[in-house]
Amino acid sequence: MIRTTGYNGEGNGMERMGFCKKIFIQNKEISEVSPVFIIGEAGVNHNGDIELAKKLIDAACEAGVDAVKFQTFKADDLILPSIAKAPYQKKTTDASENQYMMLKKLEVSYEQNKILQEYCKAKGILFLTTPFEAASLKEIQKLEVPAIKIAATDLTNIQFLREAASIHKPIILSAGMCYLEEVKIALETICPINKEVILLQCTANYPICDDEANISVIDTFKREFDILVGYSDHSKGVGASPYAVAKGAKVIEKHFTLDKNMEGPDHKASVTPDELKQLVADIRRVEAYLGNGIKMPTCSEQMTRKSLQKCLVAGKRIEAGTEFSGENIVAKRTNGEGISALYFDNVIGNIAQRNYEVNEIIELG
Repeated sequence: MIRTTGYNGEGNGMERMGFCKKIFIQNKEISEVSPVFIIGEAGVNHNGDIELAKKLIDAACEAGVDAVKFQTFKADDLILPSIAKAPYQKKTTDASENQYMMLKKLEVSYEQNKILQEYCKAKGILFLTTPFEAASLKEIQKLEVPAIKIAATDLTNIQFLREAASIHKPIILSAGMCYLEEVKIALETICPINKEVILLQCTANYPICDDEANISVIDTFKREFDILVGYSDHSKGVGASPYAVAKGAKVIEKHFTLDKNMEGPDHKASVTPDELKQLVADIRRVEAYLGNGIKMPTCSEQMTRKSLQKCLVAGKRIEAGTEFSGENIVAKRTNGEGISALYFDNVIGNIAQRNYEVNEIIELG
């Protein structure tokens, strides 16, 4: 029986699939405790020009992202020749051409990908590219890319998922346009073959309205699948990415361009190089805000703690042999000397071993 979509968002009690919680993309660790892995999505914003593609790599390096990603497809294998453009594509490109004609001009050959990969290597940035059909998947396998990005358009492409998983490289899976039940089926397809998967929340429009980001889905993914999660961000400007990091996203992907006014399907929904740099800075700042989750005084708090927290002192004169009580001891700031007021109950009932004048620090033993 064919499973249908329409999941209502309620927990379904599915068994955990056992996905890896620590994944390496080349030398970059992705885990719950690692820095966020940031992908500058160049996509097709090269407009079919290899020199423009190199300039995008330069901008990604300058912004400080971890990887720059392009897209690899064969239009003849990807789409029927008569398919119309998506609504957002009609707004940003020549309305008289169809989707096939637009994509045909944006193809990147194996040789061009090799050039871009070598350029990235020389620049010290990771090269990634999204394959959109089997022929392109085979080509990027020859390139030995460190991870396979699967676009939202292929989350429901079961045969392609199996082929990609069989390469046994980490998979970054985008979940745009999909129901949760479809995400579950995709993960169930991949899991027996490859457990190195990072699942990205995504809303597949370009750009999206603020109320379409739905970064709370990150919580749903973590709860339902116990998997490393991320966010593919199509919001305007720096947008939702820093907030997604606060939700637990460990991979962020963001489209960028050299000029939003260029003709092409994704330029207007992309950030500028300066915005990409700001996005990286904001994400790193959020990471600093988040900390490590261990509740203890910071280094800067240690001296403040010493100055401000209270210890126990004599509230009145106390004769030797007198029992300590709430009537004769009080808590005051002592610059950290003495018994913390936290242990008031442990002190009450003990016998003073000597005389205490008012404000003298209480000692035991």
